Amino acid sequence: MRPMLRLAVAAGLMAGLAVPVTAAELPRASRAEEVGFSGERLSRLGEWLEGEVRRGFIPGAVIVIGRKGRIAQEVTAGFRDREAQAPMRPDSIFRIASMTKPIVSLAVMMLAEEGRLSIAYPIGTYLPEWRETPRVAEVRDGQMTLVPARRAITIQDLLRHTSGLADSSPGDHPVLAAYRASGARDRGISMEEMSRRVAALPLMHQPGTTWEYSWSTDILGRLVEVVSGQDLDTFVRSRITGPLGMVDTGFVAPEGSAERLAHPQVDPATGQRPSMPNPLQRPGWYSGAGGMVSTARDYARFSQFLLNKGELDGTRLVSRTTIDLMMADHLPPGTRTRDVVEGRFGPLAPTPEMGQGFGLGFAVRNTVGHNPLPGSPGDAYWGGAHGTYFWVDPKEEMYVVLMMQSPTARLPFRFQLRALAYQALN
Repeated sequence: MRPMLRLAVAAGLMAGLAVPVTAAELPRASRAEEVGFSGERLSRLGEWLEGEVRRGFIPGAVIVIGRKGRIAQEVTAGFRDREAQAPMRPDSIFRIASMTKPIVSLAVMMLAEEGRLSIAYPIGTYLPEWRETPRVAEVRDGQMTLVPARRAITIQDLLRHTSGLADSSPGDHPVLAAYRASGARDRGISMEEMSRRVAALPLMHQPGTTWEYSWSTDILGRLVEVVSGQDLDTFVRSRITGPLGMVDTGFVAPEGSAERLAHPQVDPATGQRPSMPNPLQRPGWYSGAGGMVSTARDYARFSQFLLNKGELDGTRLVSRTTIDLMMADHLPPGTRTRDVVEGRFGPLAPTPEMGQGFGLGFAVRNTVGHNPLPGSPGDAYWGGAHGTYFWVDPKEEMYVVLMMQSPTARLPFRFQLRALAYQALN
């Protein structure tokens, strides 16, 4: 870590305050060609982004592309609030939703490195509400019966989404209905109560058999709190975002940052903005699955940290072997997915058909081919429901971060962004 940044972060953490208000800067290439891009071809990305803003598909966005340790391009386009005609800023703050998961998964792996937990152990080893044998729903002819789980849910299951848990998404499956009715998403309850309510619900699948996007990382957030003795916000701020210089990343937006917050545009069909949480208000509990905010520049720092295998600016948080483990495919052969997964994620689904799997906190690509989107074996990626997306490609020494607040545009943008990033490589 750079000396001045190290001193500022240390002072802030000792005082129990947020880290500095000025973001640490990653090195920048003076020309894209210095890091293996064609500047001419890379300019297509900015032209495309401006066009999407003009036609009203998105209000605005920030994209950062880095390669070989330096930023090759930063594009800021459109509005952080179209209705107010407030222009997008490079330091605009975005609700990153599920891009919270890699950060909280890293927190779990840091505790594992310290010998304070093992991801091979059942979650009930550490959380008493999970010690009873879970019940698994079996649905036939519209009727649900509950049977004992064949094995316990491990921390690895939670990290790779094979826990059997579900979420509160729409659908007529009785387990989904039970999750929606549980009140576990009530942000006024405590983290402990959230975990207790989820533990009382039936599983949708036998543990270890099926990849199901779920509340798994919320339970990991509770695990971090119990094992570390700190609330999740404090642990992440003091152990991850502070040391990495991610000054605008957290479960609550920095004080005085309302004028930097990006907003979705009004839906002309309803006259309303899509519903999103207010990150200026501190919630009752911190969602490890989707509760953080960040900036493109901050998440670029996190992405470079992953490419550096656990280190940034001289600060090492975990060993290279831990990053290798996180970025490996952890889905066992024969892991199933529900049909809705392909519709929800398209070519980004973590399935063998798409040449992909899931590691510890994000999806990973396994093979050349299979997938219609460009990428490299070993690249890791994930996105958020509000529109954000990132990936790191160790083979190409490259990362790409997209920040926008446009839920309906998220999949088309992810597909096109990959094509435009890779076509610019020399």
